[in-house]
This record gives sequence, C-alpha cells and structure tokens, in this order.
Amino acid sequence: MDDLPIQDDVVIPASDLDWSASRSGGPGGQNVNKTSTKVDLRFDLAGTTALHPAVKARLRKQPGVLLDAEGQLVIMSSATRSQAANLEDARERLREKILAAMVRPKRRRATKPSRGAKRRRLKAKRMTSEKKQGRKKVDY
Repeated sequence: MDDLPIQDDVVIPASDLDWSASRSGGPGGQNVNKTSTKVDLRFDLAGTTALHPAVKARLRKQPGVLLDAEGQLVIMSSATRSQAANLEDARERLREKILAAMVRPKRRRATKPSRGAKRRRLKAKRMTSEKKQGRKKVDY
C-alpha cells in the first residue's frame, strides 16, 4: 500500500495504514460467496506522528468515526464489487475525514443582545401577557 497524501505538507505513511478484506454482503449473486471485496481500512491514530495532536483530537470527536480498542480509526467500505475500488473508496473517505479535522474551528465570541433586541423581546412578552389577560373571565 502507498502513502496517503492529504495536503501538500501532510502525508500519512503507509506504515500507519493497515487493511484487510472479507466477504461482503448485499447483491452480487454467487460472486459474493466466493470473493472478499469488503475492505476494512485501519489507521493508527494513536501512534501516528504525521498529524498534530489537536488534529487527532478533532478527528476522534468527529461524528461517525469508529475507533477500536487499540485506538485505531476503522473505515469499512463495501460500496462496489471490486476490492481495489473499495480500498480506494476507504482511503478517500479517510482523507476527507482528516481534511475536515484539519480545519480549525472558529473561536466563539460572547456577545450581548442589543438594546433594541431587548426592547423587542420585552414588548412581545407584554403583548402575549395582555392577550392572555384578555382571555380571563370577567368579574362584574
């Protein structure tokens, strides 16, 4: 297996990647009973030095990321009937996940509501209160 280029300056070495093939379910007729086309790609997230620790932490927190007991990121692909195509699909999905984790999230700035926003909110509350007061029984 070759190295996985992520960006110009980031390359995942082939030593950090491991893959295995197994039988795939789904359509394919008798062919699925005799060929191993499903691919499990494992990326040694805990042991890699190719990624910054902050990127590793963001990658762990991403939705849909599956980690095994050894801290390896697991990506499974059985989209096609070809083992090679499934391996390429899994490598591309790993690349996309790493690229998404490399984007540093914007820091949130605490803001206060404007004076006009406060005034509009209180006016709406007053109007609702008056509307509900009008629904009460009238005591003569």
